[in-house]
Amino acid sequence: MSPTDSASSVAAPQARRKKALRAIAVAVLVGGVTYGAYYGLFASHYEHTDNAYVQANIVQLTPQVGGTVLSIGADDTDRVQAGQVLVKLDAADAQVALDQAEAQLAQTVREVRTLFANNATLSAQIALREAELSKARNDVVRAQDDVKRREPLWASRAIGKEEYDHATSQLASARSAVAAAESALAAARQQLSANQTLTDGTSVAAHPNVARAASRVREAYLALQRVTLRSPVDGYVAKRSVQLGQRVQAGAPMMSVVTLDQAWVDANFKESQLQRLRMG
Repeated sequence: MSPTDSASSVAAPQARRKKALRAIAVAVLVGGVTYGAYYGLFASHYEHTDNAYVQANIVQLTPQVGGTVLSIGADDTDRVQAGQVLVKLDAADAQVALDQAEAQLAQTVREVRTLFANNATLSAQIALREAELSKARNDVVRAQDDVKRREPLWASRAIGKEEYDHATSQLASARSAVAAAESALAAARQQLSANQTLTDGTSVAAHPNVARAASRVREAYLALQRVTLRSPVDGYVAKRSVQLGQRVQAGAPMMSVVTLDQAWVDANFKESQLQRLRMG
């Protein structure tokens, strides 16, 4: 092999290496420029962290009334819809309480209606007492006239003492009857006034006694409705602790419903990352 051929065989690989090195340098330079442009235009506008956690609303299911668990409609990880029955409690006691409240309301309505009806009865009683008083007063006038007529006759002894005493006795009786009639009339008026105090300015439906009994019916009805516990939101069941036959108290946690369709991320950044961090 000639010296020229030997030099050519050595120069060719060197040239290829130089070319490869230049290509690598250009690629590195282009990559650096590209990353610099990307960082300056995009990456520098964002902060990253691995200290982040997924969070979601957790709705705890608790009873508003106590009772014995009769059925459970969902278990852990089950998908539930808003309004779906999750737990049922024994409704026997609540139903009895509602029946009693309704019966008491009916009795109270009858009693209040009687109060309103008594106004008319007592008004008629007053009219009767007034008529009796008027008659008694007329009897007194007649008895007084009778005594006046007999006084001169008794003075002249034209009539006997017994007849005169009878006339005066009749006058005393008439006056006693007037006093009794006046007392009866006053008592009747007091009874009417007392009864009207219980009915004036209201009606049967708006009477306080009826309103109080009606509120007890509503309270008992709500207690009956609350033995059925429904899911308040769409989500997934978690932390079910209630069991069949368990006696639960009002406010005791039974299970939770997690709304995973409304989840969010809690990210914890370092203080140095928060210097230029803004909403959006």
